[in-house]
Amino acid sequence: MNSAIHIVDDDADFREGLAWLFDSRGHKAQTWAGGDAFLEAVRARVPYWGPAVVLLDIRMEPLSGLATFEELKALGCPWPILFLTGHGDVSMAVAAVKNGAWDFLEKPFQNNVLVDKVEQALAAASSISDDRRQAHRLRSALSSLSTREREVLDELLKGHYNKNIAEHLGITQRTVEFHRANIFKKMEVTSAIELAHKLGRYES
Repeated sequence: MNSAIHIVDDDADFREGLAWLFDSRGHKAQTWAGGDAFLEAVRARVPYWGPAVVLLDIRMEPLSGLATFEELKALGCPWPILFLTGHGDVSMAVAAVKNGAWDFLEKPFQNNVLVDKVEQALAAASSISDDRRQAHRLRSALSSLSTREREVLDELLKGHYNKNIAEHLGITQRTVEFHRANIFKKMEVTSAIELAHKLGRYES
């Protein structure tokens, strides 16, 4: 499941046509005959998400596109979902967008419009993936800190100077400087301000 675009539709000719379209535009696509098969493959990779986009037919049997979407949300899937819908299902698609789907496109649609929407979603997916990787690295770095380093970190985030930190923790200023240097190295920052910004952005 390394594909960047996943096409989930129970119409074989339609999904293969879309796969050919994206292949002709330089994108790798994988097709799925229904929500069940797609969800089984997705569950096998949780929580290792890479950037991807899902094109999801809203009307499928036995598992509908909407039901598949709800399962993906329950799995914590970060991928943008773009619903493909017939005229009678537009209201359902609008509701899905309000519930977190990326967008929807009504059949029949222009190929260029679809490709443009998917490329926009891929760009967003890449950004989401980058943020998730950064957040994971941050959590790993935090978990690598010793108990004393975490104490010094907390003091740094309060804006305290080395001298004050030494007094609060009952250690020498030189020891504080040593821990501070280790913290900055592990957290990949060069200042307390940068550290605070990084934690504010990625820590959950």
